[in-house]
Amino acid sequence: MGWVSAGDYEVALDGGKVVCRNASGRLLKSVPPKIADDPAVVGLKQLTEWLERHERQCLADTERWMVRSLPVPLDVLTRVWPDPAWQAALRDLVVTGADGQVAGFLRDADLERGLGLVDLDGDTVRISPALVRIPHPVLLDDLEELREFAVELGVEQRAQQLFREVWHRPAALDAEATQVEEYAGGSFKELRFLHGRAAQLGYRVRGGYAVCPVLEDGRSTEARVWIGDYDGWSETETGPLAWSDATGRVLKLGQVGPVAWSEGMRMAAALHAGRDIEDEERAA
Repeated sequence: MGWVSAGDYEVALDGGKVVCRNASGRLLKSVPPKIADDPAVVGLKQLTEWLERHERQCLADTERWMVRSLPVPLDVLTRVWPDPAWQAALRDLVVTGADGQVAGFLRDADLERGLGLVDLDGDTVRISPALVRIPHPVLLDDLEELREFAVELGVEQRAQQLFREVWHRPAALDAEATQVEEYAGGSFKELRFLHGRAAQLGYRVRGGYAVCPVLEDGRSTEARVWIGDYDGWSETETGPLAWSDATGRVLKLGQVGPVAWSEGMRMAAALHAGRDIEDEERAA
């Protein structure tokens, strides 16, 4: 953006922040208080806030496509790609081709030429599938190899895909059981601390449960962990992890899909990680 007049000064956006220079062109360390309410300054600050929200929304939408295994029309990707916020969120994600196999790392999306990728041989290729899929990492058979290759390429994914924590359902599992106790019993001095942690991690809280909805193979599944309700000042602890279907029916562990399992365990582990360690050490 160019410079905009604001009283005896000029202001502009630089690196996502409002900068100011005086009449002689010298860049100031900060915006002078006397022009803080100038329409030009206020407008740029509002624009900065909108851009930050837009970046967060682009990243959240991209991660939702991945977590919910939602196919994205090629036209959508090519139309949003020129937007720097969308491009930052999508760049270097692993995408699959029309055959469902890993096609490569996303580097470009063009309306006429399709997707530009770096394939698994390190070559630049172009594909034009009608629907583009950004697979959840738990579904990638060669995840460790892809991680190593990504490091070699210098890939930096803003959306957590390759380096997202994943949990695979154990082979020795009681398929008839309905809950996992691994991350239960994490104590918190006050309920509000655990509720705050759930919100900070991006999980919704409903009826005393932290919940994580997943759409997998067209089926809605919700992972949920009891974190407490009522008095925000009382002690609480994390409860067991369970999954339910769209009707609210509790699922047996053998009925939980790989993505729902991984995302549920990820939520439970993240909530449990914020527990009061001091109380545990004293109890030990």
